[in-house]
Amino acid sequence: MSSRRMTAIAGSLVTASFSTVMILSVTASADDQGPGSSKGGKVVDEAPAGVKLTTTLPEQISVDNSSEKTDITATVKNEGTKESGKIQLLVVGFDGLTVNGVQGCSQIPEGDLPEGSNSGFACPIDNLAAGDSKSYAVDASFDLGKTGKICLPVQTADGKKTYWQQGPVPFGTTNPSPNAPATPLLLGTDNKPVAPGGDDLPQTGAAPREVLLGAAGAALLSAGAAGLWWSQRRPRQQD
Repeated sequence: MSSRRMTAIAGSLVTASFSTVMILSVTASADDQGPGSSKGGKVVDEAPAGVKLTTTLPEQISVDNSSEKTDITATVKNEGTKESGKIQLLVVGFDGLTVNGVQGCSQIPEGDLPEGSNSGFACPIDNLAAGDSKSYAVDASFDLGKTGKICLPVQTADGKKTYWQQGPVPFGTTNPSPNAPATPLLLGTDNKPVAPGGDDLPQTGAAPREVLLGAAGAALLSAGAAGLWWSQRRPRQQD
């Protein structure tokens, strides 16, 4: 994928901020990621009539405490009544969450990554029929001493429009497990690292129990806000 084309991806991406919630901790594994969730997702540009594109991420993932490796399943769906035509799914990592690889997808060059991200892959999709979905196996690493977020934009093949964007949505833990083989992380939960020199794994910034779970809804910032990806870059005109 050329640098010119990847620059065009930037056109309509927006960032998200999320309220922290208290969620009961459960043990997770790579094979048991819980139900898929579209938490933190929002329509950005209007899709063609009859096309409704969304994504889902697992409610929970598990990070190996020794290798810091984890597996994530990213799914794109067409919930509309007409086929999507050519689109692409981006899988982008932020902060302590690094995307190492996505099956069947191409790595985004470092110079074309969105501001603040550390890694990303572009997954071209020739067509997604009405009612169909496509899942991708994401190989990732998570530094438990940091926060970590992931973002799934669904765009036109040329990157000029973003029909849907999930995230950047955080994964985090409400129950650090320093002596266990793995640490379960929950979608929509901010991971708050311990102070430098601390002996424990990071604690989360869980809200008081009085805060309703509904407070987890994403407040996506509009284009032009301070958090806009690639805010200083513009797609070049096509030759």
